Amino acid sequence: MGSAAIELKNITKTFGTIVANKDVNLTVNRGEILSILGENGSGKTTLMNMISGIYFPDHGSIYIDGQEVVIRSPKDAFQYKIGMIHQHFKLVDVFSAAENIVLGLQEKEGFNLKHSAERIRKISLQYGFDIDPMKKIYEMSISEKQTVEIIKVLYRGADILILDEPTAVLTPQETQKLFTVLRRMRDDGKAIIIITHKLHEVLALSDRVTVLRKGEYVGTVNTKETNESQLTEMMVGKKVSLNIERSECENQVQRLEVKHLDCINREGVKVLNDICFNLSSGEILGVAGIAGSGQRELLEAIAGLQHLNGGEILYNNPATNQIDNLRGRTPLQIREMGVRLSFVPEDRLGMGLVANMDIVDNMMLRSYRKGKSFFLERKAPKNLAEQIIEQLEVVTPDAHTPVRRLSGGNVQKVLVGREIAAAPTVLMVAYPVRGLDINSSYLIYNLLNEQKKKGVAVIFVGEDLDVLMELCDRIMVIGSGRITGTVDARTTTKEEIGLLMTKSDRGEDNE
Repeated sequence: MGSAAIELKNITKTFGTIVANKDVNLTVNRGEILSILGENGSGKTTLMNMISGIYFPDHGSIYIDGQEVVIRSPKDAFQYKIGMIHQHFKLVDVFSAAENIVLGLQEKEGFNLKHSAERIRKISLQYGFDIDPMKKIYEMSISEKQTVEIIKVLYRGADILILDEPTAVLTPQETQKLFTVLRRMRDDGKAIIIITHKLHEVLALSDRVTVLRKGEYVGTVNTKETNESQLTEMMVGKKVSLNIERSECENQVQRLEVKHLDCINREGVKVLNDICFNLSSGEILGVAGIAGSGQRELLEAIAGLQHLNGGEILYNNPATNQIDNLRGRTPLQIREMGVRLSFVPEDRLGMGLVANMDIVDNMMLRSYRKGKSFFLERKAPKNLAEQIIEQLEVVTPDAHTPVRRLSGGNVQKVLVGREIAAAPTVLMVAYPVRGLDINSSYLIYNLLNEQKKKGVAVIFVGEDLDVLMELCDRIMVIGSGRITGTVDARTTTKEEIGLLMTKSDRGEDNE
């Protein structure tokens, strides 16, 4: 490990009354990978945005190679060879990889795509990237796009790299590839900072771990001298039991039978292709797959929110003991039958919550029906709101706080809690813990398990394979709109799921 590449001393940043970072001290050395670990809202991204010139600290100083520097813009950051790879890529779709990489650069000898492509190939060879400089962005997989972003900062000479949640969108195999590349960069003397909340990745990849909690620096430990429970305790401030109580499946009755679903989107692309599966009461069926493989369309199809081009969704309705075909029913009819969808999308407020309304009113949005007086039924939603606030520890002054004033994680708890509170017979949840802290995540996993014990049929779409394997009974893998396999969650491995995730339509791996 080399000398200190970058040091932060007493960095403080506030937004209005919110303290995002308070007196944070941090050192990253050349030739090391430092993980910055902390729950959502612990100030990890804000801190990195100050190093990369997006924000300017209110207080404190930044040193690079022992010299104090002032970083007022991303351009300043580049002069100090700092490059940040954000979670959401900033690439121009119709340009090739090479064009994106040189975009906005003043090359000394003018713009020469051939020279650039040659340099990109050199960088790729040096670190083990797998990229075709001439390929257009819109033809690329998510991991290829991420590769372009990383090469873009290397091309500009960065030797301090910051990656924000880099594995959130990758399969296990792609994650391994990325880790190999990052280790090569480290061995080449670069300083690498990874922002993450995935404990097992921190332990697998980094040399040291810095933990932040609520904007404050908690401490830095050597990875090889720590473990998951110590890191969790540093993150949360108290001991947390990291186990999901998975119960056995009992008294199972087939609740849903999905037959030959086909769905073509507006662009004419088949997003669901001959989907067949069944779901029983008292089980949790996990759905795994690379983002955008049809998970969303599948859940929306069952909830009546997608136009289907073929197939049936047969629902064994416990209220009538009849088999109903949900295809052709309105979303409201499907909800009334007890089939509920809680989809936690990237924009939590865009989906099903009204930002300016308070928590109670948002609860009412779901229970309000034509015919009931809109103004009288406030007691039940208020009780419901208070129950959710208490059970899921929603951080809010009270149930009448407008939802837009809650943090994303708290908004999410309201979304998920609202569906569970409706006592459904089929509960579909997508990414219900995205962005939640460890404590809340485990609260939600255990709530889902309680639903399962009550005989609810649960579909859980998640991105963390470790969780899917611990929580679910079966895991169905979906790739490019097809089901590529279903495995027993109790006996499968991450590798097996990863291979199913990358299987293409023709049943071969598309590398």
